[in-house]
Amino acid sequence: MMNVNRRVFLKRGALAFVCMGAGPSWGPGFLRQAAFASDLGASSTKNKILICIFQRGAVDGLSMVVPFGDPYYYQNRQDISLPAPSQAAGESGTLDLDGYFALHPALAPLLPLYKQGHLAAIQACGSPNASRSHFDSQDLMESGVDMNKGIQDGWLNRLIGCCPEDAANKTAFRAVAMSSVIPRSLQGDQDSLAIRDLDTFGMAGDTSVPLAGPTSTANGFENMYGAAVDTVLHGTARESFDALDLLKKTRTGAYQPANGAAYPQGNFGRNLKQIAQLIKANVGLQVAFAEVDGWDTHANQGSAKGQLATRLGGFGQALAALHKDLGDKMADVVVVTMSEFGRAVRQNGNRGTDHGHGTCFFALGGSIKGGKVYGDWPTLAPDKLFQSRDLAITTDFRDVFGEICARHFNVPMETMPKLFPQYAVDAKRFRNFCTA
Repeated sequence: MMNVNRRVFLKRGALAFVCMGAGPSWGPGFLRQAAFASDLGASSTKNKILICIFQRGAVDGLSMVVPFGDPYYYQNRQDISLPAPSQAAGESGTLDLDGYFALHPALAPLLPLYKQGHLAAIQACGSPNASRSHFDSQDLMESGVDMNKGIQDGWLNRLIGCCPEDAANKTAFRAVAMSSVIPRSLQGDQDSLAIRDLDTFGMAGDTSVPLAGPTSTANGFENMYGAAVDTVLHGTARESFDALDLLKKTRTGAYQPANGAAYPQGNFGRNLKQIAQLIKANVGLQVAFAEVDGWDTHANQGSAKGQLATRLGGFGQALAALHKDLGDKMADVVVVTMSEFGRAVRQNGNRGTDHGHGTCFFALGGSIKGGKVYGDWPTLAPDKLFQSRDLAITTDFRDVFGEICARHFNVPMETMPKLFPQYAVDAKRFRNFCTA
């Protein structure tokens, strides 16, 4: 036990810390910095932040951003297609973006952000890997590869290892996942935290640790590891635990989103709200990860209404609330959404869609040149479909991630092979949705 690496508490999903709130309190020097960044020597507006959102389950990108100008769309989806934008379609009609693509009506909260130039869509995007396995495809995408299952660390973990920074400004909250375990994206040599909920404190997956109160939980944690505490909980890990202890001082229930932002109920809305809290607390956050599931719509997918519409409604409301809540701070924030693959072009016999290939990503934030649907649209013509059934991919997901790394974080192009092994990220393939 005495030989356990100090990162055992912070990587590979072995241990997830969950804390009890964010807000001002007094404490040792490191804790004051972690909570306020008042002594970090740089304002929060200079701290570039990336928020990655994984739509687990393979979202139907053809319903998120509808190609109503493609006649083959309606030929393949007689029951679940969405009406083209028109006055006659009313509330069931899609929301026109550029005369060819339109937003699902449930994503109406995102339309103003698109029109204001803050939101961009990247269509026909994804991984060239032909697998339709959720697990394999998610794992590979989070690892930043398309084939090599031997890559054990995640692209976000490699990013924070390559990202230019002032070492004096590094804090325990540099990389945070709003989940019970560290996701593959953040696994690796760099320290990261899994924070399931800022309103609780404990050890995820271990019911032997009491959750009744902060004191008993913290004591239970250190007692359980006994003599190993001094060996394992030192350096960054020790400071991480102390900083979490500080953040529990103030309950998140007192947090009031700014600018009238209203987050939806549910885990995803809560997670985005708590990411906003961490950003406003200036704890040194650079990378945040959140996930939302429920996109595997094999049956009764619905059209303007139904299970997919309900899911998209909460998704769009949460993103819009985050943007409104952060206000001017969004100038230094980029949000990117992703999914492991899309859905088949043709509806199935259950009025749903089966596992597909290409899908749609969103990019939102101050560095984003929004108001445009990016990508080379391959069309849904039969001879253009991938394996005669799916939307073909014309933008590799690594070119999307690479563009954000290069232009938002100023990661040098010569560093890209470290971030995305076995793939030659090339600025000539960037879609130019992100500014330097």
